[in-house]
Amino acid sequence: VQLQASGGGWVQAGGSLRLSCVTSGFTFDEYAVGWFRQAPGKEREFVTSVSRSGDTTYYADSAKGRFTISRDNAKNTVYLQMNSLKPEDSAVYYCAAGNWISTTSYGYVYWGQGTLVTVSS
Repeated sequence: VQLQASGGGWVQAGGSLRLSCVTSGFTFDEYAVGWFRQAPGKEREFVTSVSRSGDTTYYADSAKGRFTISRDNAKNTVYLQMNSLKPEDSAVYYCAAGNWISTTSYGYVYWGQGTLVTVSS
C-alpha cells in the first residue's frame, strides 16, 4: 500500500497550492480519503475528507471556503486545492484512506508520508 503526497512547497500568503495524493495497493474507490496536517510543535489535525464516491465532503472550519477536496477514482488520486493560503496553514500535509468518512484520524488505516507546505507572510 502506498499513498504518495506531492505538490507542497513555498508560497506567499494569499497564494494557492494544489496537493495530490496518488495511491496504490488497495481498492481506492472502496475507501474514504482525508487530508490532515501537522505543524511543528502541534498535534496533527483534520483538514478535509471525501467519501468513497466523492459526493460527501467534510471540512475543518479553518479550511471552509478556501480549500477544496476532490478525488478521481479512475486515477486512484485525491486532490486538495488550497486557495487564499495563510501563514497558519504551514504544516506537513498527509493524505489518508479509511473505511468511512470521518473528521478524526480514527478509522483511517493507510497514511501517506506527507508533503510540506510553507506559507510566508
